[in-house]
Order: sequence, then C-alpha cells, then structure tokens
Amino acid sequence: MAKILIVDDEEHIRFLYSEELTEAGYEVITADSGYRLIERIEEEKPDLIVLDIKMVDYNGLDLLQDIRNKYYDLPVVLCTAYDTFKEDMKSIAADFYVIKSFDLTELKNKIAMALEAGQASS
Repeated sequence: MAKILIVDDEEHIRFLYSEELTEAGYEVITADSGYRLIERIEEEKPDLIVLDIKMVDYNGLDLLQDIRNKYYDLPVVLCTAYDTFKEDMKSIAADFYVIKSFDLTELKNKIAMALEAGQASS
C-alpha cells in the first residue's frame, strides 16, 4: 500500500484528500505546513507527496526545491487553486500539477501515474 503525505494548510482540504485517498486504498498522512517537512519525510518515508503551493507561511515551490535536493526520485504532485504557477520554472521539478477541485478524479489519476512511474524507475 502506497503512503501519501498531504501538505496543505487548509484543514478541509487535508480532510477531503485524506478521506478520498484512504478510500482509494492509500495510507495517508498529513502536514499542515512545511515546518520540518524534510524531517517528516525522513521519518515517514512516504511514496508520494501532494504539495500545496500557496500556504500561509510557506511557498510550496521552495519546499519542492528542498524535497528535490534531498529526495530526487520522490514523486511530488503540486496541488493549487491557481494555474498561473504552471509558468513558474520551479514547478517543472514536480511530477504533476493539479488544479484543486472537489472532484479528486484528476488528482487520483496523477497520483496513480506518478506512483507507477516511480515503481518503473526503481
């Protein structure tokens, strides 16, 4: 069972994603900010991270750089309410980019694709 770490400062988003992804057969852990994120990844060893870009105290794109510097192969799905970040060069480091929606079909598809790609390369 793949373990997914959801990093989002909005409680209802964490709850929604947790419920849906647990139902889809994933083990889900959540973080409400980027605080100690690298240590958290070290401890939990998730198979994939769903990362919000715009959080109160953290910029998800900067966190993505931190993750990439230490965990080059860890799949990251950026999740945001704004599609303008697609133009940001930093977002290229993510495996996938999903616009937030209450319909999680796209998110689930991207997660499955990223996990499959990760298994193929390891």
